[in-house]
Amino acid sequence: MSSKPSHNTPAKPGAMATMMEWVDERFPLTETIEYHASKYWAPKNFNFWYYFGILASVVLVNQLVTGIWLTMSYVPSGAGAFASVEYIMRDVEYGWLLRYLHSTGASAFFVVVYLHMFRALAYGSYKKPRELLWLLGMAIFVVLMAEGFFGYLLPWGNMSFWAAQVIVSLVGAIPLIGPDMMEWVRGDFLISEITLNRFFALHVIALPLVLVALVFLHIVALHHVGSNNPDGVEIKKNKDENGIPKDGIAFHPYYTVHDIQATVVFLFLFCAIVFFAPEMGGFFLEKPNFEEANPVKTPEHIVPVWYYLPFYAMLRAATFPLFGLDAKFWGLVVMAGAIIVPMALPWLDKSPVKSMRYKGRLSKFMLGLFVFSFFVLGYLGYVPSTSGRTIAAQVFTMLYFSYFVLMPWYSRVEQTKEVPDRVTMR
Repeated sequence: MSSKPSHNTPAKPGAMATMMEWVDERFPLTETIEYHASKYWAPKNFNFWYYFGILASVVLVNQLVTGIWLTMSYVPSGAGAFASVEYIMRDVEYGWLLRYLHSTGASAFFVVVYLHMFRALAYGSYKKPRELLWLLGMAIFVVLMAEGFFGYLLPWGNMSFWAAQVIVSLVGAIPLIGPDMMEWVRGDFLISEITLNRFFALHVIALPLVLVALVFLHIVALHHVGSNNPDGVEIKKNKDENGIPKDGIAFHPYYTVHDIQATVVFLFLFCAIVFFAPEMGGFFLEKPNFEEANPVKTPEHIVPVWYYLPFYAMLRAATFPLFGLDAKFWGLVVMAGAIIVPMALPWLDKSPVKSMRYKGRLSKFMLGLFVFSFFVLGYLGYVPSTSGRTIAAQVFTMLYFSYFVLMPWYSRVEQTKEVPDRVTMR
């Protein structure tokens, strides 16, 4: 006579649970997932501006995957680079799609990163305790700028060749060491196959490794201090009896689902551009870049890709020597300064509040002026230089820097609103 199993007998764990137990004994997988997802408490009032962090991760994965596939057919040589790109576009199965996903992805990367940085400026995500998080983010931005520049030469198109010639020549303006450094960067006396190989190695191996490492550190730092929110309220200061922030919700599953929706919408828009406007009228892929690099044929108007245009306008705005140093050197200083000066924001902002919602009119005006200046400089970097446009570039360069230089003053003297104790759902 068979006996029935007792209801008090504990059920045996499934194969998946057993495997997880085996892994957890050897690696903190469950603990890591809980720390960074299911038990990571994020503010419940995230809005539209908080999509762009995850979208930057999506584009990064796209760039890494498509970049790996492109290198399988790309030839980093003076004689083979341009021809290999044509081969990818015409003969490799779906090569055209991979190339456009990668080239459009570069522009998409800067779109989402610029919007991500704007959100940080608007909501004070650089202020205590997130100073290191901001510095890591700025390091990602600087590496991304370098990654884009080195990758821009690889198609070996005529615009790529001459734009690299112009930018690399700026190094030669550095006093004393400039000429030797310029030759070292190029690896030759002129932009040549050696330069192409160097840029290929940096673009494909060195900088992606640094970029991925910085992104990892950025996420770890974010989850250690916690996410900011539109109100700038620290949710860790108000917890329930279980130690859970009263204004927090688990990142997974709530924000993972939230971000999947945003990712799907983004991919629809991204694919629409890839399939119907991958060149974007010359903004993403310039017409001279469909001609092979020619050292004796200069494009009618040399301009970098759109995401460098504001900084290029600042470079051209320096037109006069100073302290015995030529204008080219000061242009390099201004351009480099414009890129790295946001790193100082945690120490420039003296406001007692984080979010622009509760800052005064001066801060709102200066942020608006900063964004407007950035767009105007982008336009001035795209159009041919004239005396009037050069003066305009000089004016808007000063307005760009005034956002940072004057911040210790206007962020201290303005009248701010009272910040609520709990986050608001608006």
